[in-house]
Amino acid sequence: MNISMASIGTSNLGVLPEVMGFPHKKLLIKKFNLARKQLLRQNITFSCNRKTGITRAIAPEATKVTGPTLSSVPLANYVPVYVMLPLDVISIDNVFRDQVKCEKQFKELREAGVDGIMVDVWWGIVEANGPGLYDWSAYRSLFQLVQKIGLKIQAIMSFHQCGGNIGDDVFIPIPKWVLAIGENNPDIFYTNRTGTRNKECLSLAVDNQPLFECRTAIQIYSDYMRSFRENMSDFLETGSIVDIEVGLGPAGELRYPSYTQSQGWKFPGIGEFQCYDKYMRTDFKGAATKAGHSEWDLPDDAGTYNNVPAETGFFGPNGTYLTEKGKFFLTWYSSKLLLHGDQILDEANKAFLGCKVKLSAKVAGIHWWYKDASHAAELTAGFYNLDNRDGYRPIARMLSRHYGTFNFTCLEMRNSEHPAYAKSGPQELVQQVLSVGWKENIDVAGENALARYDGYAYNQILLNARPNGINKNGPPKLKMAGLTYLRLSEKLLQSRNFRTFKTFVKKMHADLDYCPEYDKPAPLGRSKGEISMDELLQATQRTKPFPWDEQTDARIGGILAEYWDRLVNKFFLSN
Repeated sequence: MNISMASIGTSNLGVLPEVMGFPHKKLLIKKFNLARKQLLRQNITFSCNRKTGITRAIAPEATKVTGPTLSSVPLANYVPVYVMLPLDVISIDNVFRDQVKCEKQFKELREAGVDGIMVDVWWGIVEANGPGLYDWSAYRSLFQLVQKIGLKIQAIMSFHQCGGNIGDDVFIPIPKWVLAIGENNPDIFYTNRTGTRNKECLSLAVDNQPLFECRTAIQIYSDYMRSFRENMSDFLETGSIVDIEVGLGPAGELRYPSYTQSQGWKFPGIGEFQCYDKYMRTDFKGAATKAGHSEWDLPDDAGTYNNVPAETGFFGPNGTYLTEKGKFFLTWYSSKLLLHGDQILDEANKAFLGCKVKLSAKVAGIHWWYKDASHAAELTAGFYNLDNRDGYRPIARMLSRHYGTFNFTCLEMRNSEHPAYAKSGPQELVQQVLSVGWKENIDVAGENALARYDGYAYNQILLNARPNGINKNGPPKLKMAGLTYLRLSEKLLQSRNFRTFKTFVKKMHADLDYCPEYDKPAPLGRSKGEISMDELLQATQRTKPFPWDEQTDARIGGILAEYWDRLVNKFFLSN
């Protein structure tokens, strides 16, 4: 999960401000009219629907698509597109509801050229009735329908709670029997400095603690994935399931739950370190003592969720993060995350060994404070990334051991869409992260962070998908392995939005026809030998990212259409 101006959301482009429900309507209507006048100077005309109040710009460029012709493009330029299903497509009581509605929507996706769907397979639903008691029946019904329609499946092993983060409109807790253990031993959960527990997922500190009916957390995750393979073997054998995304933390992401809305966090707060349970305290004290500094303790000057860096002793100018003690802590904190991901992915590799699937892991796009020297929000989440230190390449190197795909977020975002005081840098962040994945010779995939329906956002995704454009003579120099659009909804399927989305899918496919044979993974091989922590940390040396073109060569809409999108973003999203 990653955030932009989340409290504001995104606009239904072309809709008058009174329809959009913005505050300060008179002021915004005045701004809207000003934007309209500016566009009229660009020879754009308007059409107004009297019943809805919707005004749209009409220009030849608005429907124009650009890029190479079909006959000139090799299949190697094709980027498959998946669509994330609603969080509660399987209800909390383990029922596949609204099957008729889903079948209709899946058919629309298939007709639009979409390659497949992604779905959370909730631990809190499947193993709700007790340790080792799995009920996969509802998910089997869902997969049967998806297979019937001809879509492929990306399945997320969701070992986390749904609820408490941006975009979570339903609540699905982790299993009650796990929460009951936490009542007697709350240190199984991530904990901040004030002692507040986060019950979204288990702390990585208990990965190897036999606290769960004699099982460790790692054994729980392993057993769950092995049961999934056994019960979904027919879908795996037929190639319907092509990707297993392994949940590694809150929102399924490899990170600490440092910025949780339910605990009061608001954008662009720096978040808080989550290592103050008794197991993490003991581990840190042991590591510090071994390093000859038994006097060192966990940070007490890093502020609270909604501080800015300069307000803290840890992240401020000449802050603790630059001292020997601070560097030791941050190396320890981020290394624990690497080991956590490595262990679970090794179990996933064993569980799905020989299956024709890819393994993937999702990493959050924490773009706020990226342009601050401290990178504070990244550091509290466990990404020890600074201007002179790469916090993401060690993750990519770890993933390479398991033939894993690096799945990153916030692909749709541009720097200009965020307030200057947040020092956001989503464009540079995406460029850095995708580059290190390619440098480690692994597949890189991604998602949008927030629901967007406009060409301005789609064009940014298209640029990131092929940073140097389409290659008419063979494989592009750089290309993402896939894109998952967040998410399927009634709003996406509205005629105007869906027309734009279908054009986007076609452009992701490099104007090629849908190719069901494109995404066919080879049988998964056994993970390579363990990579020492020293070797992983060697990857922290910062290198220049690959160059990006200024804009995609597969643009949706013309220059004036994008100009309109930018004006609406400027006048409305900033209010």
